[in-house]
Amino acid sequence: MTTPTRSRWQSPRMILLVALIAMFATAAIAALLINILERKEEAKNPFYRVVTLTDTTEDPAVWGENFPLQYDSYLRIMWAGYAFSVDYRKKRGHAYMLEDQIYTERQNFVKQPGTCLNCHASMYTVYKRLGHGDLVKGFDSVNRMPYAEALKQAKHPVACIDCHNPTTMQLRITRPAFMEGIRVAKAAQGIANYDVNTMASRQEMRAYVCGQCHVEYYFKGPEKRLTYPWAKGLLVDSIMAYYNEIGFSDWTHKETGAPLVKAQHPEFETWSQGIHARSGVMCADCHMPYTRVGALKITDHHVQSPLLNINNACQTCHKFSESELLARAELIQDRTFQLRNIAMDALMDLIRDIKAARDAGASDAQLKPAWEFQRRAQFYIDFVESENSIGFHAPQETAKVLGTAIDQCRKGQEAVRNIRSS
Repeated sequence: MTTPTRSRWQSPRMILLVALIAMFATAAIAALLINILERKEEAKNPFYRVVTLTDTTEDPAVWGENFPLQYDSYLRIMWAGYAFSVDYRKKRGHAYMLEDQIYTERQNFVKQPGTCLNCHASMYTVYKRLGHGDLVKGFDSVNRMPYAEALKQAKHPVACIDCHNPTTMQLRITRPAFMEGIRVAKAAQGIANYDVNTMASRQEMRAYVCGQCHVEYYFKGPEKRLTYPWAKGLLVDSIMAYYNEIGFSDWTHKETGAPLVKAQHPEFETWSQGIHARSGVMCADCHMPYTRVGALKITDHHVQSPLLNINNACQTCHKFSESELLARAELIQDRTFQLRNIAMDALMDLIRDIKAARDAGASDAQLKPAWEFQRRAQFYIDFVESENSIGFHAPQETAKVLGTAIDQCRKGQEAVRNIRSS
């Protein structure tokens, strides 16, 4: 009689193994379901109202009680600084903008007006307080103050309240200079009485809140009123034409005697001429892209170069490898920098020629044509030099600006030669 054999699947070891696998699989599925449930609950509550925010809550640390993820990213060091600062040493971000301005060496050489705080401090509540509820009156009051006096009114660098409504968290414009500047720019396009806070789309606001400060500007009149020179449009040619029409100059060049304009940081104007702007891509889309924290989708408040965050900033739209996208951006920047160097060398040659003619006894009347070429060339080069994308925001426009500057330098040298031959 044959003894029946037991299947290996019926052995005690196999039964135990199967039971263990089933137990672990059950535990894994349970953990997954719990995780999904937790993420769904997180998504239902994008933030917890730990503190009550009002239209006078200016300390970003208080906002951080309700929005810890955004506040933590805001405090981190970022890539870009302010190139126009004569003693800039560190790559520091928006959280340090007020401190860096207070201790800049420029404070020792120039009596800066309170106007400078518009872009270096949280000014919304300051303007409202000094204007007794009227934002524009408070803005005018700060503009007229010496910097040291105005500084006593400011406590924080740019903060949450400068860009967000504390009740709805919607983006808003809080700087009167931008409200007025964009109104005149829209008027030049045929759009009358433009009110940015009621007429701009949510996507447009993702650029406009940045454009409150990252712009070309000048101090108008003895009251040093912050003004954006956009009455003729946002192109560098339009801005130069505006300055020429009103006869504005920042200073007289020490070597040549030419009346010149100092360009500031025209990121907004330059971006507006590029393919990203034409495609509806705003500043925040690249510099503050959406990121995931658990089930939450938040705007990354670590404002930085997109090249340091290609996955979130670029690959959302561009389906290429990080190395390819980085190479494309760096190629644009390298070529822009080369063209910038050529333009800068041409400007130095022009300045030397004008100085030589002046030292040789040329009169102001004789030098005026050369001064006009220097004025335009220098502003155009400075427009690119002080704009922090190194051409990336609008490569073709930037190349055109630098090419025009080189041409102006050449024509300026011709004007000097005409003095010598006359």
